[in-house]
Amino acid sequence: MSFDPSKDPFPQFPKSVWLSETEMPTFPKLANDIEADVAVVGAGITGMTTAYLLASKGFKVVLLDAGKIANGTTGHTTAKVTAQHDLVYDEFISHFGEEKSRLYYEANRDALNFIKNLVVEQTIPCQFKEEDAYIYTVEEANVAKIEAESKAYEKLGIPGGYLAQPPLPSQTQAAIVMKHQAQFDPIPFLKHIAQLFIQLGGQIFEQTTVVGVDKGTPATVKTSEGFHITCNFVVSSSHFPFNDRNGFYFARLHAEKSYALAAKTEISLAGGMYINADTPARSLRTVMVNGEELLLIGGESHKTGQGICTFQYYEALRQFGIEQFNLQEVRYHWSAQDLLTLDKLPYIGREVSDEPNILIATGFKKWGMTTSVAAAILNTALIAGEKSPYEELFSPSRFHEDPMIKTFIMSNANIAKHLIAGKFDIVHRQVEELQNDEGAVVRVNGKRAGAYRDTSGELYVVDTTCTHMGCEVEWNEAERSWDCPCHGSRFSYTGTVIEGPAKQPLTQVGVLDDQKK
Repeated sequence: MSFDPSKDPFPQFPKSVWLSETEMPTFPKLANDIEADVAVVGAGITGMTTAYLLASKGFKVVLLDAGKIANGTTGHTTAKVTAQHDLVYDEFISHFGEEKSRLYYEANRDALNFIKNLVVEQTIPCQFKEEDAYIYTVEEANVAKIEAESKAYEKLGIPGGYLAQPPLPSQTQAAIVMKHQAQFDPIPFLKHIAQLFIQLGGQIFEQTTVVGVDKGTPATVKTSEGFHITCNFVVSSSHFPFNDRNGFYFARLHAEKSYALAAKTEISLAGGMYINADTPARSLRTVMVNGEELLLIGGESHKTGQGICTFQYYEALRQFGIEQFNLQEVRYHWSAQDLLTLDKLPYIGREVSDEPNILIATGFKKWGMTTSVAAAILNTALIAGEKSPYEELFSPSRFHEDPMIKTFIMSNANIAKHLIAGKFDIVHRQVEELQNDEGAVVRVNGKRAGAYRDTSGELYVVDTTCTHMGCEVEWNEAERSWDCPCHGSRFSYTGTVIEGPAKQPLTQVGVLDDQKK
């Protein structure tokens, strides 16, 4: 499907508003063996904040990223800094009790305050702005859920409560507000933390893929180019744990995609941040770009690699913007991927109990701005030998029979279905059928392959078998990528890894000259 700027309402290629507005510094690849007190893997907000906090305590820290800093989930968020993570508190109370549910709120509240205090102390120009956060419904069937969440707020001492109509231009059935939350631009915030980290003696290496760790004390972190980092502690902050089979995270996490656009609208948002309790999801907030206010609309979630036509999700958000806010022009559009755990609580802390020097942070359920900082604070405390009230709550080795068993069975049944279906999928399309800027699963040399013909007609063909655990990847039309429906690995059309858990690229496939045309 080729792009026609006269007909298409979106920019030709997706790009995050955050990554478009701030130029980030670049850092070298690791080119030799080194030693450190701590190696932090993954340079999004989780890893960068962890590295900064550890360096502040006097640790010698090395920060590694397989790509560029902030280019992963952090650069593709809606950047709401809030402890309001959908309708979760009533559910958490029923599963875990009031004490643990209150701890979850307090961990995210503390993270919000950490961000706020650092912005004020360091005068970071990152559009930090306090806003109330709202969950609303336009469906009568969801009013009871809003009312139950309001009662949970009362039990846990969360500031806010029930209201019939938030300050939205359209009528709602019910809503709940959490007071004194915030929004910001995460990229200048992360850029400033990186500068502070470097000033404290920290080292950052980009384009450095970690492929494993030799356990022990000290541990040895291994990179794809054969270099080693000898260190006392390792922290995996790389979205999907790079050492995933050690804790069976491939069976305990699943990846979901969601979408966002920033647009000029005729009707403005009268303050606040919003998300609905209905399906499909709709998330709202504003952002300033070159002195002009744009409306950020997010939502349309599905499991990675399991969307039919990914352009439909952007179009659904655009239509919502037209109907509710008289949307005039889409300036930016992008997608994000995040991981969900079996019980909706993140995995933060020691990866397994008998290896206390290897720690992880993952499973933020699309609410990574506060949860990432909460993870950084907790993992820093564990490495420094300090007590934390949140250690047991977020422990990666925890087990809650309700709801983990049911979720485990459903999630892994879904993975098995896509693994088997991909292997027996009958492919009819041929390479020569592809138009410019079109990708598809095709037959090459009698076998399943993935092909993309770029805007100039150049052809790229890859083996569609994911290098993580052998599932068959599917074409993501809107992002021009190959996505795995089993564990969320994503690859560019050339086969290079965009997001793990896969560490190796897709294999290139040769095509006869007469098939290329």
